Formats: sequence, C-alpha cells, structure tokens
Amino acid sequence: MKEVDKRVSIIAKACNDKKGFDIKVLNLIKLTPIADYFIIVSGNSTAQVMAIADEVEEKMVEAGFHPSGKEGYRSGRWILLDYGDIVVHIFHREDREFYNLEKLWADGEELLLSDMF
Repeated sequence: MKEVDKRVSIIAKACNDKKGFDIKVLNLIKLTPIADYFIIVSGNSTAQVMAIADEVEEKMVEAGFHPSGKEGYRSGRWILLDYGDIVVHIFHREDREFYNLEKLWADGEELLLSDMF
C-alpha cells in the first residue's frame, strides 16, 4: 500500500469510527495542484464535527503524520485539516449542504470506501 493510500485509509476509518456520515474521498490529482485528495465528511452537531477532527488528528499522529494546517475548529461548523496532498473537510451537515464541495469538484474521481476498510 502506498503511503498516500495508507493515510487516506487512516483518515476515512477515523471519520467512520466517530460516526461521520456521507464520507467521500475525491481523487483530484489530475485536476488541481491544491491537493491530490479531498476527504469530505459530515457530522450532525458541532460536538460531533469536533470529535471527528480530533479522531482524525489522533490517528494520524499515531501513524506519524501531522497536519500542516488546521482551520475552523473553534466554530465546529467546517473544520479543515491540511495534510499537504490530502485535505480533510469535516462539515456540520447544514454547512456541507450549503457549500456543496462535491458539486464544485464533480470532475474528481470518487474512491470507494469499501476499498479502504
């Protein structure tokens, strides 16, 4: 398993472990230099959104990976964790519906979660 695949899998599992829903992994390698992958997940409350972010960060640190940036944690509505080539977007359900990143990045290839667990 390539290192990026391992990190994507760790993140997706951490999101799932905290009952994040509608987890999407988008491969953006051919679309933008911003990141190779976006991982998008929703929570039903600010507490759940924060718990998902905490779990992702904890599991990634355990694996030896640290985010280069973290935004939005205080509000708990849209938390962004930047791992360089992987950007994790953890949304409160309502904010995800409003911003609709999946539509913006619709040309990205969605990876199947079944391949990661």
